Amino acid sequence: MTTSDVPTNGEKTILITGGAGFIGSHLAELMLDKGHRVEVIDNLSTGSLENIRHLLTNPHFDFARADVTEAVVLDRMASQADIIVHLAAAVGVQLVVERPVHTIETNVMGTDHVLRAALRYGARVLVASTSEVYGKGTKVPFAEEDDVVLGPTSKSRWGYAASKMVDEFLTLAYVREYGLDAVAMRFFNTVGPRQSGRYGMVIPRFVRQAVANEPLTVYGDGQQSRCFCDVHDVVRAVAELALTSNLEHHVYNIGGTEEITIEALARFVKVRTGSPSEVVFVPYGQAYAPGFEDMRRRVPDTTRIQDAIGWQPTVDLAQTVDTVISQFER
Repeated sequence: MTTSDVPTNGEKTILITGGAGFIGSHLAELMLDKGHRVEVIDNLSTGSLENIRHLLTNPHFDFARADVTEAVVLDRMASQADIIVHLAAAVGVQLVVERPVHTIETNVMGTDHVLRAALRYGARVLVASTSEVYGKGTKVPFAEEDDVVLGPTSKSRWGYAASKMVDEFLTLAYVREYGLDAVAMRFFNTVGPRQSGRYGMVIPRFVRQAVANEPLTVYGDGQQSRCFCDVHDVVRAVAELALTSNLEHHVYNIGGTEEITIEALARFVKVRTGSPSEVVFVPYGQAYAPGFEDMRRRVPDTTRIQDAIGWQPTVDLAQTVDTVISQFER
């Protein structure tokens, strides 16, 4: 199924929480291009007004600078929405480690407010989750019904994973108990233009370092591997999930299938930028916190979403990296 095949049933009003963020701003653009109305609520804590400034004059776009826990604002916007895409969350490994209370409260309380609003007004809701919920799982690729193994509660990273699992549990509980039309989406390492390296996002960090001819800092031994997915592919998947009727109320993996180690990624960025920068290795304890634990491999099984809407990624890693490079070289 292509984007043009998605049944839209006329104009919809789409509320995007966290819509001034990296993924949210691209989703807002896509939904406007499809002829829908878009509302965005974002407190700009990690998002940026620059991401959506070009949309502010669009008569089909509405923005409120507010937190999703601000009940009056959320209620007003949800009352007009046919579909709510809940992307507002604590993002990035750096932020998760440094602000664990903020991370857990933002994720769990924010999702609770959004689900209550969606139920109140009968809106369909899509809740963003993360591949972090797979924790220390070693069965690769990761499928949505796999068992989950997390690390100890003394490690902040697993608090983030657990908070997103609670988001998923809560979403599916609303489906079972109240009949809410809702799904959850597990994102795997989304990357592309507008992504900030401030919170530990690896590709913009590598590109910024390479363009500045600074050392590319690889954490750990660099043999941990990831599958990156271009943000344009990701928002296409989200839009199709949002606009396709009679969708099964499941959790859906959204991610690329092109696996690469972080060391190889650093060297790939060096080649694409033509940078003379060296690649240096930094212990996890120095980069984040003593005893930091990482996932060795993170590879999604995307069978479920392919079966549901026919989605699969189309943008390869080289194209994505080149787009990010062009952003930093302006």
